[in-house]
Amino acid sequence: MASSEDRVLTVPNALSVLRLLCVPVFAWVLLGRDDDFAAAAILAAIGATDWVDGQVARRFDQVSTLGKVLDPVADRVLVATAVVAGTVAGAIPVWLCVVVGAREAAVSGAVALLGALGAPRIDVVWAGKAGTLALMFAFPFFLVAHSTASWHTTAEVLAWLFCGPGLVLAWVAAAAYVPAARRAYAQSRLQAVP
Repeated sequence: MASSEDRVLTVPNALSVLRLLCVPVFAWVLLGRDDDFAAAAILAAIGATDWVDGQVARRFDQVSTLGKVLDPVADRVLVATAVVAGTVAGAIPVWLCVVVGAREAAVSGAVALLGALGAPRIDVVWAGKAGTLALMFAFPFFLVAHSTASWHTTAEVLAWLFCGPGLVLAWVAAAAYVPAARRAYAQSRLQAVP
């Protein structure tokens, strides 16, 4: 009999797919239409679905194996797109793009390598989720700060207030993944021994 975690068609999984489908819309509004404020609103709405899908998954017992993979992938794609597109638009400093991008590349690369080696999946840690959440607040505020909105100065202050802790938490999580990755790799090596 299949486990409830083997389900594919769940509300949280649908929200993660929707989040992925909306990423190009965000990029087009920001870079194609050059509308920082509308892009900020879209990015904030997309980012909010990350919190919603987690709540739905836990509250309605819709946690799934697919969701445990799909949710962090959607987060990585969204963060990477937001920071790169925001940098291209001139709303996010280049150095911030480099710092966030390096972290995303390191974590994503390690996950891909471990998967290729047959290591068990590493669960997302609280600091990682909190860091991503803080950055997903910061990036829309950076876009509003770059817009003609009357409160653009306030938005810039808010962007940095969320960005600082978000960066710290994201890198703390990356450091926490190192021993977890070593354990997962060791476990895969033990399972490979006949």
